Amino acid sequence: MKTEIIKLDPAYPDLKQIAYCAKVIRKGGLVVFPTETVYGIAADFSNPQAMKRLREVKKRADDKPFSILISQTDLISNYTPTTDPKLFKLIYECWPGPLTVVVPSEEEGQTIGVRMPDHPVALRLVQDLQCTIAAPSANIEGNEPPKTCVEALRDLDGLVDVAIDAGTARIGAGSSVIDMTKEDPVVLRGGVITQEDVNRITGKKTILFVCTGNSCRSVMAEYLLKSAVQGRDDIEVMSAGTGVFIRSAASSETVAVLAEEGIDATSHLAQPINTILLKKSDMIIVMTRNHRIQVLERVPEVEHRVYLLKEFADIPFKDEGSLDVPDPIGKSRGLYKDCLVEIKEAIHKIEELV
Repeated sequence: MKTEIIKLDPAYPDLKQIAYCAKVIRKGGLVVFPTETVYGIAADFSNPQAMKRLREVKKRADDKPFSILISQTDLISNYTPTTDPKLFKLIYECWPGPLTVVVPSEEEGQTIGVRMPDHPVALRLVQDLQCTIAAPSANIEGNEPPKTCVEALRDLDGLVDVAIDAGTARIGAGSSVIDMTKEDPVVLRGGVITQEDVNRITGKKTILFVCTGNSCRSVMAEYLLKSAVQGRDDIEVMSAGTGVFIRSAASSETVAVLAEEGIDATSHLAQPINTILLKKSDMIIVMTRNHRIQVLERVPEVEHRVYLLKEFADIPFKDEGSLDVPDPIGKSRGLYKDCLVEIKEAIHKIEELV
């Protein structure tokens, strides 16, 4: 059997050709394809015959597992039950990219390696497959991983069904492999991402403020706390909104009242809450009880990390109504200033805690 070779422009790949390759894999075939690190071999992870053939082609021992590829960061939750913020800090920072994380799998006592590649052909192929894809490097075990399709076919011509040639892999070396099953993440295989990088990213405490539009209340809280902890590299302060659809700037009134505090918020862009952002945060501080409900509807497992901002304020008698920070949007500058004063009081307490 001669391997079919398909040439693609990595910047503008032919989507019909990628769909054809996906169909080959779904039928149990093997396809060589490019990533930003090295060329890999794709096989349907759920197909025992395809996986047997992949192992034979690679000449890989039965006790050595295969990693899988995904096309979206939040899909990792389909493969691991872990809720450790360190995992989500790392993938938030490094995916898509040359990072494979080894995590506990859904099968008790087992682990699985997962990566989201940073290559348009690889991402589209994984997306089109609609099945779990195993993707080791496209070489016989013990040989150098290939940086080009030509190098891959030196080992594999006639052993795989199709090979996608999209030029030379940008990085040219395997992804960093990080063991996330221990309390402290450990680099198992070095690469672009080093142990120092892993320690820096996972060692930060992330504080996330949440309101509705991420244009006033959460922005005030974010920038006030950033100003208070300025110079500390162990704290990351962010904000997001439950109802953000456009990445717009902070409201002019918010920018103005923060400017009176000597804080510049003109570069702020609103962002929506998402699963990975919530899971990476050590403290999620919301403006109202309704925001808390919305956060927990999306990610119930972060319940023990969610707080109302006013829980940190000095309120003589805290009833349910007094714990919400009123939304000043569309109201007078004076109400924005009142809102800032309320938030600032809570920020002083939060600063002491972090």
